[in-house]
Amino acid sequence: MNSIRIFIGYDPREAVAYHTCVQSIIDNASDPTRLSFTPITGPMRDGSNAFIYARFLVPYLCGFQGRAIFLDGDMIVRSDIGKLWEHDLSYVGVRVVKHDYKTKHPVKYLGNPNADYPRKNWSSVILWNCNFFPNRVLTPEFVAKQPGSFLHRFSWLPDHQIGELSSSWNRLVLEQDVRPDDDLLHYTIGTPCFAEYADCDYAEEWHETYARAIAPMRT
Repeated sequence: MNSIRIFIGYDPREAVAYHTCVQSIIDNASDPTRLSFTPITGPMRDGSNAFIYARFLVPYLCGFQGRAIFLDGDMIVRSDIGKLWEHDLSYVGVRVVKHDYKTKHPVKYLGNPNADYPRKNWSSVILWNCNFFPNRVLTPEFVAKQPGSFLHRFSWLPDHQIGELSSSWNRLVLEQDVRPDDDLLHYTIGTPCFAEYADCDYAEEWHETYARAIAPMRT
């Protein structure tokens, strides 16, 4: 059975968030032996996180073959990641949650501005169809030359080739009402590893996952 290839954004300013995200995926996977994790990072641009544009190199890193998942690091997965992996990718280059919202928080973690823009947070969870021909344009040279607006809006794809995921696969903590059956929580304003968000909504769920991630180091 093929591995489930998962690329997770790694930012050294919140390294524990990466490990917590990985732990949450392992905790809920029906077959953890299929999981293949790759941290992805890169030079910071636009004052954002270290993987802001590296996510668009996932098809290239996979040799433009098969499928892959990209997740921001500031997340925990609550259900079997295999459910996300098995979505149909016929005729689409990606599947994403197509958010349409205005932020409630103009400032986020570490004092970073949190501006509104079209298709905000669409690119924070991506199910990639790596061998979809239009995605072959995503080489390091191409990505390096593109503005963030072009990449984060998936502008190399026509709208009908941008597939949709249920909103449960990218529920925005502090921006949206969280439901018990949401598959993934996204601490987009700030992960509870930051002091100012240590007690934010659903922080306890994050802290419990973090504790399981570091438990082997305490024995």
